[in-house]
Amino acid sequence: MFCNAFCDCPATLQALQSKHYHLLIVEMLKNTSLQYGNHTVENRPKYYGREFHGIISREQADEILAGVEGAYILRESQRQPGCYTLALRFGNQTLNYRLFYDGKHFVGEKRFESIHDLVTDGLITLYIETKASEYISKMTTNPIYEHIGYATLLREKVSRRLSRTKNESRKASVTSEENTPVEKITSLVRRAALTQNDNHFNYEKAHNFKVHTFRGPHWCEYCANFMWGLIAQGVRCSDCGLNVHKQCSKYVPNDCQPDLKRIKRVYCCDLTTLVKAHNTQRPMVVDSCIREIEARGLKSEGLYRVSGFTEHIEDVKMAFDRDGDKADISASIYPDINIIAGALKLYFRDLPIPVITYDTYSKFIEAAKISNPDERLEAIHEVLMLLPAAHYETLRYLMIHLKKVTLHEKENFMNAENLGIVFGPTLMRPPEDSTLATLNDMRYQKLIVQILIENEDVLF
Repeated sequence: MFCNAFCDCPATLQALQSKHYHLLIVEMLKNTSLQYGNHTVENRPKYYGREFHGIISREQADEILAGVEGAYILRESQRQPGCYTLALRFGNQTLNYRLFYDGKHFVGEKRFESIHDLVTDGLITLYIETKASEYISKMTTNPIYEHIGYATLLREKVSRRLSRTKNESRKASVTSEENTPVEKITSLVRRAALTQNDNHFNYEKAHNFKVHTFRGPHWCEYCANFMWGLIAQGVRCSDCGLNVHKQCSKYVPNDCQPDLKRIKRVYCCDLTTLVKAHNTQRPMVVDSCIREIEARGLKSEGLYRVSGFTEHIEDVKMAFDRDGDKADISASIYPDINIIAGALKLYFRDLPIPVITYDTYSKFIEAAKISNPDERLEAIHEVLMLLPAAHYETLRYLMIHLKKVTLHEKENFMNAENLGIVFGPTLMRPPEDSTLATLNDMRYQKLIVQILIENEDVLF
């Protein structure tokens, strides 16, 4: 019956891409469900149905299911009362899986509303892994990622961008590149070339994959194979929309190009994601606020130390979230420069990953503890090189600005040390949410920012 449904297919790819195997398995489950009859068990858990057979052994379960492919029952463990097992007939043998319930049924990562859905998904997976295990193991060895789906769209977007470039030398480079056959150049090489020819701030970004349930047939955009299963068939990048198998996601290069339609706000958005989505060198909040502060606020007493009204700072935040780089933060709207300074500090505090990233935090703290000034400066410079490119550029631009602030110390009373006190905990936070660790590291956070300001011309 079911086991012979695909036996005549000469290629396993046909089995993987068939649109009918879900229906065959579901139909098989309907046919075999009749065997339960009016079987009822006392003290049956309320979230199980007539498939529950109470406390029985593996051998008894095997006898009940013998000869009926796809049939299943639930049983309570004899050795561990209160623990339940799914007994499923597949491949002429009875398979036993520890079964759990936390509002949904599961035996692994996937969670299901009903046992029927769980078994259906399990049969799909078992069938494909049995019939196409060798093919599945080779899916990621010969990907066509650069020829289909996401990569193709990316090339089209970049090609349109390049076509608008007015620089003749760049046009010449692009023409030379376009004469190269597509088959002979991978998407990674093309991206590297485009980074040089288009804009120098085309930062590398990893995809933000999350488990996703696809409605209807779907194919992986990395290996071009069918994404099987009833739910959670694969993963989708929440920033760019790339859909791939979970196992393929490990091999996808860090070439995410965020889609502006998926970026809902400016504040609280990952820094690299924001600049790539808007195709800017730095977050527009940083550029706009610093430009406004340098135009009319460098001599303001207590700049960055004096707080603006919280409600007005929130208004600026909402303006950027709503209007992006078109947000109006001019003096006619916000005459108090401390509001703009507060909005800039709030942006840095709201970053999910600080400008000085969690990965580099401990290295910066250790560098700050070095007593020899020259060695300490060298150590800080080495750690700076570990920052993601967008974070490095943002920090560099901010330090140049803060250095300008210190040049007006006589008017604003803000030297490098004072600014270090303000920006230390704003730009860097310990990976673990520990108040004690934060208190212990505060003087080193202040020192790091102070050194970055005083030596920005050397360190950057």
